[in-house]
Amino acid sequence: MKIKKEVLDQILHFTKLEQQPFYLYDSSTIKDHCREFKKIPYPHKSIHFASMANVNPDFLRIVKSENINVFVNSSEHLKLVQDAGFAGDEIIFTASGMDVNIMKTVKSSGAQLNLDSQLQLKTWQDLFPETKVGIRCNIGDKVKPHNTRAGYFIGEHSRLGFTIEEISEIKNKDSIRGLHLYVGTDIFELEYFLNCYKQLAELSYQFKNLEYLNFGGGFGVDENAEDDFDLENYGIKVSKLMDEVSIKHGRSIKMILEPGRIIGSSAGYFICRVTDIKKRNGNILLGVNASSVQFPRPLFYPDTAKHPAIIVRRGEILSTPETHLTSVYGCSTYSRDFLTREIELPPAEIGDTVVLGNAGSYSLSSFTQFLGFPKPKEFFI
Repeated sequence: MKIKKEVLDQILHFTKLEQQPFYLYDSSTIKDHCREFKKIPYPHKSIHFASMANVNPDFLRIVKSENINVFVNSSEHLKLVQDAGFAGDEIIFTASGMDVNIMKTVKSSGAQLNLDSQLQLKTWQDLFPETKVGIRCNIGDKVKPHNTRAGYFIGEHSRLGFTIEEISEIKNKDSIRGLHLYVGTDIFELEYFLNCYKQLAELSYQFKNLEYLNFGGGFGVDENAEDDFDLENYGIKVSKLMDEVSIKHGRSIKMILEPGRIIGSSAGYFICRVTDIKKRNGNILLGVNASSVQFPRPLFYPDTAKHPAIIVRRGEILSTPETHLTSVYGCSTYSRDFLTREIELPPAEIGDTVVLGNAGSYSLSSFTQFLGFPKPKEFFI
């Protein structure tokens, strides 16, 4: 795992001040990732950070300072992003199973809304007959769906979005402002993105008043925090597609993207201390003064989430030729309380500091009170 010297210095600084586990975020890395998305050459675009990845107010304000907008899927997150300074079309709200009260809340906020079903669309049109709205689309088997980290987001196994048949049955297509698509999570295959986007583009020609195509997020993040998503090549290809779409529509169609984990993941670190060491079948188990409920991503994805880690001793990153297959476990009695599993680490000692990487997204945002551990502090540098 790569770590900047100035970041390590700050981790060591806060380790001296804090006895309990904590998070630290590198603001410059968050800004760099925002700027990379803004470099995508298609000019008529809007980038919306998916707040589910990290809804810390300071994180949101950093994103906003880079002229990146925001995406939410709940009324609670809507309020949080409004408190952070986002308003109107800077906010996209996409959810499922919304009741009338939530619809009214979204309407009063001025946020862009994408609806998830025929019944939701009818309810919205009954409430606000003169207001255009977007819809979330399920392109079915037009592209063979990938079973991504969080399951299927398109195809017959997904509960989300209007099917192609349901889209064809929409009576007043002039009321549809835009089409939304989300193809999956942690995807690196550019062609999969593009093939899905092309199917959404084909659907778009049914809507003569269309303003935008929203391609969602799902951009891959390497579990070892080493390989970057090929955003430059992605940007060239998606811009070419949008140029073609705009020509066919006879006007410029806005492209919307909703990056989430990729914006902050590698900017965040979770810091804890070694409190116990066990040996099992030739492997090492490191006990720490933290629980996976405080660092929950491995709790949600126990089979795939393997966060990189370093061990720090007396101010230096421990680096030795000798390493062991190591799993870091939490300080509860819950059998699945692991923070990362089966990674190579040098031999640790009681009191060493463990720094876990890729902790800036879907980590503290998923904090749960299960097991009874306190919510860790967060620091930004």
